[in-house]
Amino acid sequence: ALYFHSGEREEKCIIEDIPSDTLVIGNYKVQRWDTHKQGFLESAPGLGMFVTVTTPSAEVLLSKLYGPQGTFSFTSYLSGEHVICLQSNSTRFVAFAGSKLRIHLDIRVGEHFLDESVVQAKDKVNEVNVRLEHLIEQIHHVSKEQNYEREREEKFRKTSEETNSNILWWAIVQTLILISIGIWQIKSLRDFFISKKLV
Repeated sequence: ALYFHSGEREEKCIIEDIPSDTLVIGNYKVQRWDTHKQGFLESAPGLGMFVTVTTPSAEVLLSKLYGPQGTFSFTSYLSGEHVICLQSNSTRFVAFAGSKLRIHLDIRVGEHFLDESVVQAKDKVNEVNVRLEHLIEQIHHVSKEQNYEREREEKFRKTSEETNSNILWWAIVQTLILISIGIWQIKSLRDFFISKKLV
């Protein structure tokens, strides 16, 4: 969980690296600066937030208007960096929209909540069964995260190996150029000395 300050008409974005087929749940709350109290009000009545989520392929996955506090969720279908942007729905002109906002944001990636009311309503055998299913879901999510990290590490390793290979070839080319220039200078000096009859 984090909070950040924003102008009334300003859009703020964060980037989340998310594996594919992963549920993302975001909770937010907006507070408006009160000049009389010299502090942030507990809530910002009348203000809402546009939440926009963009996939790594620049496709809009979610674009919706919420209230001054709310919850949004989406499921990623591509792995990579998803951009989550929040902007207030203030209708005031930019010149008059000088109010400062504090936005509290909590993003949970891959979390499946266990509904305690369902668990309490069932008998003990079903309770254990529901809890086991929840644990299995969490294990699948951890496994998915590990596979995604493995893919990213493999990509990084390939990039590092290509860079090292390019550096090696560049060093060889530099060495050949220096040797060629040295040979050319020696030949030029020898020809100069011969032409001046110093040798």
